[in-house]
Amino acid sequence: MTDDTLDDDEVDRIQERLAAVREEVRKRLVGQEAVLDQVLACLLADGNALLESVPGLGKTMLVRTIAEVTDCSFSRVQNTPDLMPSDITGTEIIRETHDGREFTFEPGPIFANVVLADEINRATPKTQAALLEAMQERQVTAGGETRHLPDPFFVLATQNPVEQDGTYPLPEAQKDRFLAKVLVDYPDEASEREIVDRYTGRLDDTIPVEQQLATADLLRAQELVRQVPIADDIRDRVVELVRATRTADRLEYGASPRASMGLVVLSKARAFMAGRAHVTGEDVEAMARPVLRHRVVVDFRAQRDGVTADIVIGDLL
Repeated sequence: MTDDTLDDDEVDRIQERLAAVREEVRKRLVGQEAVLDQVLACLLADGNALLESVPGLGKTMLVRTIAEVTDCSFSRVQNTPDLMPSDITGTEIIRETHDGREFTFEPGPIFANVVLADEINRATPKTQAALLEAMQERQVTAGGETRHLPDPFFVLATQNPVEQDGTYPLPEAQKDRFLAKVLVDYPDEASEREIVDRYTGRLDDTIPVEQQLATADLLRAQELVRQVPIADDIRDRVVELVRATRTADRLEYGASPRASMGLVVLSKARAFMAGRAHVTGEDVEAMARPVLRHRVVVDFRAQRDGVTADIVIGDLL
């Protein structure tokens, strides 16, 4: 790194720990290298991530394992149409004490470092809205009081790509709270054979993993990522790309300046994980689709012709 205030030994140590985190997660996760790197980059960039795939591709296992190896507390919310906001944020209950009855706040599952919101699009809009304050302000208001969430704090949500009964589309404001939308694809044939071999030869399918990164080091890594330098011409390319989404022919509307900031920070995180002292154009290209695909809307005619957000972003790149 070029900043004189940075301790090179500290940077090297944390980067080594991040590499160890990758290797530890791979004890459970077969393949999906790009998915793992994108989710880790979101954590380093202090952002939330939306993971989309069909069921059974290891999204829950990935999130739980990352929490374990980074010493983060973990909670899971299984979203259903009857889930209430208080089921997420918590609620006040009456307790018997020596002095009589009193109201006590019982924290909900949102009070954890890593919150897995499973099948988030199955929750009603009212319940989804309960996550907005938490994702943006890192606090919840319940029982007339505002309570701060632990630091670090991440919402890693999953959703299925196919419209099914009992699902509600995510509001645009909520989708914008996710720093990246990560697509989890089917494994290749070799990886699928490895998955079958690894998980069908034992009754207990929980492969043990060890902590590789302390929470304090994760917070420090987030600070170091922000200090990774980016050249003016690469920054300008990010801004031009995001601005181009607002006038692209096949898009109904484009991304906001929040996307420009998110793409720069995620590119910095990718460079930091790779052990580089600066952002490259390759970092921007690798992170452009995860940052933009959920922030733009393809118009009806383009959708009819099979055009996706990723195709439009690729053409703009």
